[in-house]
Formats: sequence, structure tokens, C-alpha cells
Amino acid sequence: MKYAIKIHKISTVDELENSWNIDDYKELLERFELPGTETTEVKELRELLFMAISDKEPPEAAAIVLDYKLSEHLNKGQIDSLSYEMLVDKISEEYPKIELHQQLFNINQLLYKAYNGKFPNTKATIVDFEITPKANADEKITKEIVLKCFAKNLDSHNVVIRLFGHQLNADEAFEEANDVIWELQKKDVGYRFITSEYFMSKEEFLSPEFEAKIDFFEEE
Repeated sequence: MKYAIKIHKISTVDELENSWNIDDYKELLERFELPGTETTEVKELRELLFMAISDKEPPEAAAIVLDYKLSEHLNKGQIDSLSYEMLVDKISEEYPKIELHQQLFNINQLLYKAYNGKFPNTKATIVDFEITPKANADEKITKEIVLKCFAKNLDSHNVVIRLFGHQLNADEAFEEANDVIWELQKKDVGYRFITSEYFMSKEEFLSPEFEAKIDFFEEE
């Protein structure tokens, strides 16, 4: 299948909009022993939470936030280990379970900002683009289609190309595409996808407009 892609904008950010809401802040304030906050202003809640976080030792604070967000996926031992590893390593890029990368990014950046930089700073890449199916290409745009197309327009040293060569070439199913691309949003004009800068950095994109021919894995 063949697609034509036009990139409108590539942004590098250190925080995703709406990654934390009022309920998150209030629940975390409870867990950081600062309950009963009356305000419903997001900015005020965030500032109070940052104060509560910074009163704890970084690994202890990390464990509390990890437990809140990821206790369904990680056991206590894993959370305790991660709470220390996060201080020295970019866990949201390195953790073997790619499906947890987005949440780990959000947690990492909350802690990074609360502690004014004690945790590593990680980034996300946001791409606004148009994609046009050619000939008989599938009209329904999926994360796999987007990732396979964009891989054709990335520097050859890119991590996606190096890690997922067999999947990109359709020698294997590409289930990981749903986790490499964190979000795929339909916009008024075109689409937007969000991923880790680890998987795609702004400098790795080769051209603002390109065509890509891609294939899909078929079981024998």
C-alpha cells in the first residue's frame, strides 16, 4: 500500500497536555498526606502537590506516584526498584514493557518538575501531518500505518528502524506499533501523533513531504 504524507509541524515537549487532571492531583495530595484541599484550580493543586512531593525523599515520592499510576501493572518490588532507577536512568525510554512508556514519561516529568531537575529530563515528539492513501490503500489510518510510513522518512540510525526492522518489513506482526506511538488523533485537518523522543527525535526526520510504500504481515 502507498501513502502520501505532508508534515505540518514537529514539536518537542517535556510534558503532555492533560496528562494529569484535578482528580489525579487530589488523590496524590491524599497519598502525600496533604488531604482536604478545597481548591479546584489545577494550577494551585499542582503547586501544592509539588510542595508535598519535595518534602519527601525522591525515591519515596517516586514510589508513591508509581503506585498510584501503575499498581495494576507493577508489583511492590518492581515499584521500589523503579523508584531508585528513575533517579539515574531514563526509565520511560529504557523500560522493557513499551506499553508503560507513556505513563512512565508522565510520572518522570511530574517528578522532574517537582524537584527542579533531580530526575532525568525526558522529551516527547508531537507531529501534525496529513496522510493521503494512494490507489487501493486502506483509508482507515492506524498507528501501524503511520509508524511504517514515517519509518521511511527517518534517518537510518533511528531506534525504531534498528529495533523493529522485521516488523517494518512485514516479516513479523507489528503489535508494538500501538505502544511506540502513544496517541494518534484525528484533527480538523489531518492527524497528530505523539511518541517518545527516544523513538523519533525532531532531527531524524528527513523531508516535510514524502511518499511511502508499506506492506503488512500475513500469516501463512
